[in-house]
Amino acid sequence: MQKRSVSHRSRTGAAVLAALPVIAAAALAGCDTGSDGTTRSSAAGQHRPSAAPSPAWNRSPGSVAAVGDSITRGFDACSVLADCPEVSWATGTDSEVRSLAVRLLGSSGAASHSWNHAETGARIAQLPEQMALAAERKPDLVTVMIGANDACRDSARLMTPVADFRASFEASMRQLRSKAPKAQVYVSSVPDLKRLWSTGRDNPLGKQIWKLGICKSMLGHADDMSAGAEARRVSVQERVVAYNEVLRNVCAKDPRCRYDGGAVFDYRFTGRQLSQWDWFHPGLSGQARLAEIAYRNITARKPPA
Repeated sequence: MQKRSVSHRSRTGAAVLAALPVIAAAALAGCDTGSDGTTRSSAAGQHRPSAAPSPAWNRSPGSVAAVGDSITRGFDACSVLADCPEVSWATGTDSEVRSLAVRLLGSSGAASHSWNHAETGARIAQLPEQMALAAERKPDLVTVMIGANDACRDSARLMTPVADFRASFEASMRQLRSKAPKAQVYVSSVPDLKRLWSTGRDNPLGKQIWKLGICKSMLGHADDMSAGAEARRVSVQERVVAYNEVLRNVCAKDPRCRYDGGAVFDYRFTGRQLSQWDWFHPGLSGQARLAEIAYRNITARKPPA
């Protein structure tokens, strides 16, 4: 009887010793063993990876690349139907404008560490190519102002569809991220083209320039106040609003992107701030206001609402 008891105790002890590694492993894994023999997860022992924090926005970037259309090229700001990149709101060197690059980098820094890849007449479909060029410089900041030419077509029915606009902007962001993953992006909203029409239509010289083909979908037959003409202008304005919503939404998905909160669309350009040649594109004063808006939003602690 005694031998059997000792043998039983030996077997029991051996079983316990054999189970120790399993118990220890369960404890390290944050699990406990229930009365029914099953293993449960312990909330205190779980170590789920937390979401990576968004990168801090650098309010003092050391280089700037610009992409976009005629506004960023300073079109019609210095002479009729010509680019004038030195007065560009983004990268110009003109002392009167004090471009974004000058405000961020100083005059010498703007001359050596900013690049303008915008093209007059460019639409969103051309933005991926511009982004690829900008990315090659590995800039700290890329500014984007695009979309006016997608709404400014020979007729309203030729405006870029919203879905196509979104696809091109998403492709542009992918193009940038493939080569410059850490570059910050500042996206300006598309200006309110209907308000620009309303501001410039009282200038006879401007309206003569409009007849050469500038933004026919909005500016064509500028004095026509019929219901049909007004419906056309409203359709263009609504398309611009839709484009801006795309810019907002796509930018919001990228932790290194800031949208201007509609600041450019909401800005009320006066006749003094428009080109003296076409009364539609920003002149020197208008370019300065764009630079001011961008600088304020880029250097703010928080993005625009």
